[in-house]
Amino acid sequence: MKPIVNLGIFVADCAFRSARLPKTGETILGNSFALGPGGKGSNQAVASAMAGGKTHFITRLGNDDFAAMADGIWRKAGVVPEVTVDHESFTGAAAILVDDSSGANAIIVTPGAAGRITEADIEARRALIEDAAVFITQLEQPIPPALRGLQIAKAAGVTTILNPAPAAELPSDIFPLCDYLTPNESEAELLTGLPVTTHAEAEKAADALLAKGVGAVVMTLGGNGALYRDKTRSMHQPIISAGQVADTTGAGDAFNGGFCVALAEGQPVEQALRFAAATAGISVTRRGAAASMPTRAEIDALLARS
Repeated sequence: MKPIVNLGIFVADCAFRSARLPKTGETILGNSFALGPGGKGSNQAVASAMAGGKTHFITRLGNDDFAAMADGIWRKAGVVPEVTVDHESFTGAAAILVDDSSGANAIIVTPGAAGRITEADIEARRALIEDAAVFITQLEQPIPPALRGLQIAKAAGVTTILNPAPAAELPSDIFPLCDYLTPNESEAELLTGLPVTTHAEAEKAADALLAKGVGAVVMTLGGNGALYRDKTRSMHQPIISAGQVADTTGAGDAFNGGFCVALAEGQPVEQALRFAAATAGISVTRRGAAASMPTRAEIDALLARS
């Protein structure tokens, strides 16, 4: 199998859990604190590697303890790091607030060195991208290198995925470069200006994204699963439950990481959606983001009984 190449950021997740989320200007007592690895790109790369994909991760890190944390989690998961060490910056960090009663979360991300990723970093890995089965990126690093990565991959016939998270305004020329766009509801709303509160509204928003030139839309809908829509067909993928929900922090990253593996293996999109849903279904039963990603054996076992 050709590799999955992921461009994104690593951050150290500082997770605070409390009985509820604080209001603006309010200080409350928390129930627990944990420090662990995060960043959407890194989480997705870990998910892909754990799910059986040969996964390379392009990013920038500082020269600090959080960078050592990144190296450790990647080694354990089997991710191949493609790292530029930035001695003039720091490895990113995120503050994650989790509501213990519901698993809902609120997150602030400071990318640090990864916020300084440039198009030159992408050009330096052109050969790697051109030889990939799948190239995926997100929007936590600057948009120009993401755009350049998608351009290189698309020109080489590599399957391209943009996970437009966190939500941001995008240049119009990025959409035709995306074989798959994988927004959640709020991201789809920002990109289209349309509400996404019902299945019918999700379909309309997906159609608006297709009109921008996207090959297919895979919209994650939280507890309602995911909507797949291209110019000829529409499918709904329900969630695949693996047990009680403990933490939804890494669910979208698990879904994207699993989807990459299935596509890299040549699975039809119907099976790829099920594989992604199973990956996410297991991840939400565990606390943490990267730490919640399941093994291939766990994913296959859930699919076999679902």
